[in-house]
Amino acid sequence: MSSNNNKFRQFGLTNFAVDNGVSILVLVFIIILYGLRSYNNVPKELFPEVVIPNVFINTVYPGNSAADIENLITRPIESELSTVSGIKNVTSTSMQDFSIVVAEFETYVEPEEALRKVKDAVDKSKSELPTDLKEDPQVFDIAFSELPIMSVNISGEYSNDELRHYAELLQDEIENLSEISQVNIKGAMDREVKIDVDMHQMEALEVSFNDIENAIFAENLTVSSGEIVTNGVRRSLRVVGEIQNIEEIEKVIVKSEQQKPVFVRDIAKVSFGFADQTSIARSDGFPVIALDVVKRKGTNLISTSEKVKEVVEKVKTEFLPSKLKVSFFNDQSLETINLVNNLENSIISGMILVTLILLFFLGMRNAVFVGIAIPLSMLMGMAALSLMGISLNMVSLFGLILALGMLVDNGIVIVENIYRFLQNKFSKKESAKYGAGEVAVPIITSTLTTLVAFLPLAFWPGLMGTFMKYLPISLIAVMLSSLLVALVINPVFASYFIKEEEIAQENSASARKKKNFFVFIGAVLVFALIMHFGGESLEWLRNSLLIVAFVSIFNKYALNPMVLLFQKHLLPWINRIYEKSLKYSIKGKMPRWVFLWTVVLFILSFALLGIRIPKIEFFPMSDPMYVNAFIELPIGTDIKTTDQTVKQIEEKISTAIKGDMDIVEAVLTQIGEGTADPNGPPDPGASPHKARVTVSFIPEEQRNGKSSTDVLNKMRDAVKDMVDAKIVVAPNENGPPTGKAINIEVEGDDIDQLAILSQDIINFLNKAAVPGVEELQSDMQIGKPEYIIQVDREAANRYGVSTWNVADVIRTAIYGREISKYKVGEDEYPMMLRVSEEYRNKVEAVLGQKVTFRSMSTGQISQVPLASLVTKTYTTSYNAVKRKNQKRVITVFSNVLGGYNANEVIVQLKDQLKQFPMPNNFKYKFTGEQQEQAEAMAFLGNAFLLAMLGIFFILVLQFNSIVAPFIIISSVVFSTIGVFLGYFTTGADISLVMTGVGVISLAGIVVNNAIVLVDYTNLVVARKKSELGIEDAGKIPPDVIRDALLEAGSTRLRPVLLTAITTVLGLIPLALGFNFNFFTLVSDLDPQLYFGGQNASFWGPMAWTVIYGLVFSTLLTLIIVPAMYYLAFRIKYKVVDRFR
Repeated sequence: MSSNNNKFRQFGLTNFAVDNGVSILVLVFIIILYGLRSYNNVPKELFPEVVIPNVFINTVYPGNSAADIENLITRPIESELSTVSGIKNVTSTSMQDFSIVVAEFETYVEPEEALRKVKDAVDKSKSELPTDLKEDPQVFDIAFSELPIMSVNISGEYSNDELRHYAELLQDEIENLSEISQVNIKGAMDREVKIDVDMHQMEALEVSFNDIENAIFAENLTVSSGEIVTNGVRRSLRVVGEIQNIEEIEKVIVKSEQQKPVFVRDIAKVSFGFADQTSIARSDGFPVIALDVVKRKGTNLISTSEKVKEVVEKVKTEFLPSKLKVSFFNDQSLETINLVNNLENSIISGMILVTLILLFFLGMRNAVFVGIAIPLSMLMGMAALSLMGISLNMVSLFGLILALGMLVDNGIVIVENIYRFLQNKFSKKESAKYGAGEVAVPIITSTLTTLVAFLPLAFWPGLMGTFMKYLPISLIAVMLSSLLVALVINPVFASYFIKEEEIAQENSASARKKKNFFVFIGAVLVFALIMHFGGESLEWLRNSLLIVAFVSIFNKYALNPMVLLFQKHLLPWINRIYEKSLKYSIKGKMPRWVFLWTVVLFILSFALLGIRIPKIEFFPMSDPMYVNAFIELPIGTDIKTTDQTVKQIEEKISTAIKGDMDIVEAVLTQIGEGTADPNGPPDPGASPHKARVTVSFIPEEQRNGKSSTDVLNKMRDAVKDMVDAKIVVAPNENGPPTGKAINIEVEGDDIDQLAILSQDIINFLNKAAVPGVEELQSDMQIGKPEYIIQVDREAANRYGVSTWNVADVIRTAIYGREISKYKVGEDEYPMMLRVSEEYRNKVEAVLGQKVTFRSMSTGQISQVPLASLVTKTYTTSYNAVKRKNQKRVITVFSNVLGGYNANEVIVQLKDQLKQFPMPNNFKYKFTGEQQEQAEAMAFLGNAFLLAMLGIFFILVLQFNSIVAPFIIISSVVFSTIGVFLGYFTTGADISLVMTGVGVISLAGIVVNNAIVLVDYTNLVVARKKSELGIEDAGKIPPDVIRDALLEAGSTRLRPVLLTAITTVLGLIPLALGFNFNFFTLVSDLDPQLYFGGQNASFWGPMAWTVIYGLVFSTLLTLIIVPAMYYLAFRIKYKVVDRFR
């Protein structure tokens, strides 16, 4: 039938592929191999590996208050940063001895460029900074890949030195792994050489701190002294004089007058001990030293974690004592393995369901042709992600799941059309060329519209966008792959293997076929038996063969009869019902009523959702893997006092969760440093009044129905009556960090009034008692005890003593001064000079000491009592001064209790604050999660609008008309009826981010069927126009249009139903939380079935949004689109008839 070449549409790429079938088959083999290799090698992560263009500037200036740090350090740096382009916000924290400034850049700024700009700005600011800074400001950025992937905890009844030694053994071995960037030891007490001076003896011998420092420094050094030439050989000279032991320090002569040497031992006690403790950590009541393991960027998290565990096990077996407890904490690989496995198995479950549906509609052979698009597209997508350097993480994997049902859409249309040509007695090659060519343009257009719908999500700004952009990228990669499979690979396979008769065989198959089937089953079972005796290494092969045997028997005796029943009876019945419904909907005045009632239903569904308003949340909540109890005592509390209080809290928590220890993996307590909220920025400096108790849980599928949220609530109840400390119990956040649910920034210039105002706001809102607020707190704490030492300049000047001399003496006495280094092997330890402990914690003793100096006028040693030069005043101060964009800011924040909706709580708080008397020159605003939510809403609204405009433009390009694109776009808008009714019926919470992305995704999916149906209707109309010899489409009689719509609808019923059902079924496992482990099924014959999990909680709202809309949009495509099409032609026909 080659004479028909010019009668049917053809597509050049498809023709080339069909004519070069062998080459395409080889290409398929290459795709499979490279795709599998890419899947094995691509890094697997929990979250995408992103670098946020935030640059940190840390500056240490010991001995200065928060106010001084703000004026001397923070303000000059902020001033220079204000001139840097691309900065979104500049925030700073000025605290005792420390300044941290954060420059948050717009996301379009490359991290390297941001770092360079900030370094340049800091360099310019150095002229304004104090000249006595010991170190320049540190400028650095932080990437998520540089955060620890796990902590290796070492504990037991051993001394700190022993634990540290074991930790260093592990550190060296783990750092030898090429995948590891660094291993940081935390919790170990640092050693130092203590030179504790007897204040009175030092004064009696007229020795100053500077004398001691200079004497020790002069004795503890190695100096290169040049080179000499002897016998033609040049030799270097080096004077070695480094101190070897503590006794040598004691024997250093500080001064010698009148032949009376003063040794260090005469005025100080020298010891090699531990520095003052700034942090405490324990697990199960034993001290803990933690090794934070950081992997290199781009390496596979799961395989790296496995290698670390192998190294730890090796060191533990060969070098560590048996009683030493080595455990893993915050192991990201466990959660990553769990989430990635669940998502991968969701893909496999979806593939199985999709293939089953294809089998029912298309028969075995055609189902295989179409179904091959899924693994091939996935493997091609994996290869593309690998080439782009994108890891396999929960975001990119969900993009693959979302695309799963759509991957077969193009293949269904292509194969179904090829089969139709084959039934019309065309050859296999002609059927492949004409069948694919006839629908090539519409499926290209439908694919492009899908990609256009998702494309705006790739440009999502901010931190949220850096995570979510990988969803559209992965989806676009596999969708383009599926288009290539449909246009190139599917026609080639069809041209070789398609058969006209695809109806399932009756049970009365020939005896020969039965015999062959039983021979095949027998052979499989025999091989499985052989593999059974082949050892554990062949168990997976034995199990695979058993599964093949079971599936084959199930297919022959259960599935085949069901397919036969469906194809012979149910599918024709569905077709007849649809034809009657369609004929009725385009008859007489029904099209206008169908359209009108659809509009009414759209308005009604929106109104119903307004009547039963669902709760709106930013991110969906799930059972947490970690729950933290953040403990805060009054500022100024000593770490030992904090430790005593924390022990009482630990006891309460242990009692509360005693019945849930079967789901608790570990409990870690940290006091002092490292106790900041992991959901927020790090807390710089020491925090002896703060602590954190972290409870980690086993994976959700192992909890036997128990909820970690219940444990969280028990912990809250257990500690809510503690009056000695502020305690906040909160889970780790899902998704990217967004700040506290309740976050109120109060801005003003006067720091004292600002502190009072923030506390007034807290008291005001506490009186209002808004339900759902856990505990309002301020990030500024007032009441820090402080002595103000004021120097009497006139008195100091009389003695020739400067303010610096006074401050240096006081600081050295209390804080200490590092005067040199003490080397032991390859390790160096600081030598710290200060007064002995009996004096340094008594202000009277510190101020009672004498300042020893050499008089400039007489050259004699002079002494003056410090108390005669200064006055002291007891006062209180604040812990830190925080600024945002060069304005002082205090943040009032809180979590929202479980069972309450954050948005509803915020609305009530806003209503309450309207009644608060806000002073002039002060203002407040809600930020944190609320700000992120507002920005996300604005972006998603714009993204949906851009998606609609992009889809409409592509449709206009294809159809060269406004009417057809308007009909298709209307079907997209009306598909939201299903979303509104779905949420109204179920009463489920709406996740702003996930539901919003789901609606945009829905737009890209719904448009496909409408395009194929409208395009095929146009094709049928064009053919009828040619048959009738009519040139103007407006002159075609209405009956002909109805016949064309009936023919197009009947022809496209099966592909429309298939694409809708396959997309829905592809999402169903994730939406229901159905978890099926295909890999353990093969390895252990254990499918590990369970419902729930974090993936369902996190991605479920998006999946359900698409399902709700898609189910309803199928009716739209099959009924309302033809009705609107007919209406448009009726209007055009009447207009033409009027002017005829």
